Amino acid sequence: MADKQISLPAKLINGGIAGLIGVTCVFPIDLAKTRLQNQQNGQRMYTSMSDCLIKTIRSEGYFGMYRGAAVNLTLVTPEKAIKLAANDFFRHQFSKDGQKLTLLREMLAGCGAGTCQVIVTTPMEMLKIQLQDAGRIAAQRKILAAQAQLPVQGGAEPAEVPRPTATQLTRDLLRSRGIAGLYKGLGATLLRDVPFSIVYFPLFANLNQLGQPASCDKSPFYVSFLAGCVAGSTAAVAVNPCDVVKTRLQSLQRGVIEDTYSGFLDCARKILKHEGPSAFLKGAYCRALVIAPLFGIAQVVYFLGIAESLLGLLQGPQA
Repeated sequence: MADKQISLPAKLINGGIAGLIGVTCVFPIDLAKTRLQNQQNGQRMYTSMSDCLIKTIRSEGYFGMYRGAAVNLTLVTPEKAIKLAANDFFRHQFSKDGQKLTLLREMLAGCGAGTCQVIVTTPMEMLKIQLQDAGRIAAQRKILAAQAQLPVQGGAEPAEVPRPTATQLTRDLLRSRGIAGLYKGLGATLLRDVPFSIVYFPLFANLNQLGQPASCDKSPFYVSFLAGCVAGSTAAVAVNPCDVVKTRLQSLQRGVIEDTYSGFLDCARKILKHEGPSAFLKGAYCRALVIAPLFGIAQVVYFLGIAESLLGLLQGPQA
């Protein structure tokens, strides 16, 4: 990454633009990831990502794949902006002595970025997971009711399970648990996002540097995109076990006879005991498919300096 100074507003705008574009492109895959991670053995409704998306469209319509997207689109701007800007800030602080950043310092900068972003990531994920998983739980209950042949008055269809909105969820959580309700799973989110950033940012910086021409201070956009994709998918798969635990802990509604958890270690122990080690890789390929283009797009926007161009146009030519 070039060491030139970039204004904080430009960093925030770049991060926001990148997040909005990326989330719009990959959100259906993220929904499939959440539903695959939350289903437990004996209650498997989906066999794969494609099976999950097909069944979602059939039961909830096309826009069912974007359930919870509004939360992400609202909060992804500060989340991505904080992550990218914090990493840039820490890298600058660690290289003030004029020396090239060592791998350890790059990892520490990533650690700082991951720690900062959970301020927004945790409540965003908390709300998003409830909205994404509501369709799975409703479909499971409908199937079980049909199998049990429950009597229905007048031969009518069973009543639909009400699906909460993000506003309703936020209000209920704040009323019942206070601000801590929105930060349920904070520890698990830290254990996912800090290692992710430790792996992602140094790997991206070094991969991006490999494609940087000697005569330029910035890599071509396609190099930044590919470096973001490779680094993002690698880091995503590496921390997927923590993501599975985090998703389970943040899910407020459970399917029939699904386990409940008291904390990170209890959740990890029960998953290992009842579902085996492979359960920690549930949704790993979905997560890789989500993160790769998401961070590829983010780095292209960031390195092309779209915000700097926009701010330059708004400020007009300097006298």
